[in-house]
Amino acid sequence: MMEQNLLHKKAMDFLLTTSRTFFIPISHLPSGLQEAIGSAYLCMRAIDEIEDDSKLPADTKIFLLQSVAKLLQEGHSAARIEALFTPFKKDLPEVTLLLSDWIAYCPPGALDKVLESTIEMAEGMAKWVAKNWEIETEADLDDYTYYVAGLVGVMLSDIWKWYDGTETNREQAIAFGRGLQTVNILRNRDEDAERGVQFFPKGWGFAEMLAHTEKNLAMAEKYCQTIQTKDILHFCKIPLELAKATLVALKEGKEKINRAEVTKIVKHVVDQ
Repeated sequence: MMEQNLLHKKAMDFLLTTSRTFFIPISHLPSGLQEAIGSAYLCMRAIDEIEDDSKLPADTKIFLLQSVAKLLQEGHSAARIEALFTPFKKDLPEVTLLLSDWIAYCPPGALDKVLESTIEMAEGMAKWVAKNWEIETEADLDDYTYYVAGLVGVMLSDIWKWYDGTETNREQAIAFGRGLQTVNILRNRDEDAERGVQFFPKGWGFAEMLAHTEKNLAMAEKYCQTIQTKDILHFCKIPLELAKATLVALKEGKEKINRAEVTKIVKHVVDQ
């Protein structure tokens, strides 16, 4: 039990340092659900750090992402994961090196779904690294954002069903993840351009990406309307309301919302 308590503390510490946005709704979840979602987020963050690393060569990223996917399919022992990462220990962040801990943190009933989604994400990320993230069309954008965010929505829906039988619509679940991702794409456009990455389809400017994002967030609203369990609803509504507020800020020429606004939005959602 002590070991699990230490693992819980480690996971929550890493959630806080890697994503304030998701730490807040995860911290509000009840026991069992909190561990399942925390594990899923950290497993996916572990591979996301590989995809995002500006110093790792593309062929190394592809090798690592495909190898993680293969390992998780074949058998995910801590020793095998450590053996894969050891040659790259100096290059990879701790959240990635601790992947086996995040797997161990997951409740057994949710583990297969978390692993299945992490495998699919790693394979999709490897595909887009190989393509050098060259997004030409809206279909390309939708394919990329499915792998890095839409399938997170699908996985969350499967976890809701595992937890208490909550049923949700798959397309709305994908739109929920996709909408949150494209808010980040809008917010990080200049930063992405500096590292030579462009997620806007050819011919698209701010207005087109904004319309695409608002369409997905409208579907995300419908997704939330179907959820009756208060803890799950709060989890989904917090990042959705933060995303909507960020869009308003971007339209006003601001880069993001401030911490006081975040606190106000979270309180409003949780008090409902």
